[in-house]
Amino acid sequence: MERLRTLPPTGVYRKGELDLLEVLRSLESVYSDGSVGAMATFLGVARSTSSDGREVVEVHMEAYAENAERELSRIVSECVSKYSLRFGGIWHLLGSFSPGEPIVLVVSLGPRRREVFAALQEMVERYKREPALFKRETFRDGSHRWVGEEEMFREG
Repeated sequence: MERLRTLPPTGVYRKGELDLLEVLRSLESVYSDGSVGAMATFLGVARSTSSDGREVVEVHMEAYAENAERELSRIVSECVSKYSLRFGGIWHLLGSFSPGEPIVLVVSLGPRRREVFAALQEMVERYKREPALFKRETFRDGSHRWVGEEEMFREG
């Protein structure tokens, strides 16, 4: 299977512009030189059940792209520095997804597993709250909700 020639920059991409599994396969170019002792990955996939138990038939992701690009890059840069990683990345797709389709890939590669796992966890937690990324779930009955809107209205 042919790999990407170069890894794409951290950021947001429209569904179809980037194959997250291809990015994952192409990480061999980072670790194959022997400078990496550990690689940790997180592949976020569209779920078929919402947090309140309703059947989800579609997940739609949107972003304020300028903010999302800037924040994702900042998160990766800070974690690479903080944990002395060889490489880190976050690639988030935008568009409509059926349950089971990948939406986001987060990776950390470095000399030691402890730092690699810690960096991965921090990047995942931070991408969920810092960039302007918005998720809408559509349910079997045709209704939908923006995930997190309850908290937004409660705070205001």
